[in-house]
Amino acid sequence: MQIDANLMQSLIWAAMGCGFTWFMTTAGSAVVFFFRKDRAVTHRIFLGFAAGVMIAASVWSLLNPAIEQAEELGQVGWIPAAGGFLLGVAFLMALDTFLPHLHMEGDEPEGVKTSWKRTTLLVSAVTLHNIPEGMSVGLLFAMAGQSSGPERTAYLGMAVALAIGMGLQNFPEGAAISLPLRREGMSRGKAFVMGSLSGIVEPIFGILVVLVSTQIAPFMPWMLAFAAGAMIYVVVEELIPEAHLGEHSNIGTLGVIAGFVVMMILDVALG
Repeated sequence: MQIDANLMQSLIWAAMGCGFTWFMTTAGSAVVFFFRKDRAVTHRIFLGFAAGVMIAASVWSLLNPAIEQAEELGQVGWIPAAGGFLLGVAFLMALDTFLPHLHMEGDEPEGVKTSWKRTTLLVSAVTLHNIPEGMSVGLLFAMAGQSSGPERTAYLGMAVALAIGMGLQNFPEGAAISLPLRREGMSRGKAFVMGSLSGIVEPIFGILVVLVSTQIAPFMPWMLAFAAGAMIYVVVEELIPEAHLGEHSNIGTLGVIAGFVVMMILDVALG
């Protein structure tokens, strides 16, 4: 099967962008070799920062482009933005309901009953919300590949900004999975590997999205909003509540604000 030159370019970009986000997850997971224990305050800052990045990315990198592209296609901008957003929420809610997983500070597993170990359930929870992150990066690189001239430059800038933002939040996210796994009694080496593998779904889903991008081109605004809805669901359902557990919850709040500002600057500067 012959691959179109633009599709090949998008695949290369997506592989590099999502490869970077996975690398940052791996780098964050390596923190387990340097920290003797998982500090609750650090954990809340990490989660808050990740939440802030994802909120800003959902608005500037996904919803705004979804509305703009829908209008360019002659559609009513808010319809695919709102519809896709709600579908993304529904998709993640379904995964959250059926996929066995366990939140970091939780005691009772969620999803269907399973014999999975507690450590496997912890990794499953993080892997769950890495899926929309990979999709988001892949979608923007696909849009860049399908465009030309100034429009391609704009989409490529947004894609690079999103990849950098996701990578930045994946570093603390990697630490936020490997350190609790170590706390659960897992060896440092295994905790590192499991933390790294939790991010492998990002390049997988990023590349898959690019491969089907030519078939879903008319629905790209819906897909962008879908990814935004999925990420916001993760933020509201998991990251922000866990970032505010215990005392001194303002630490988690400051993490959210820092992440939001960093992602906003990246998107405005590069987009």
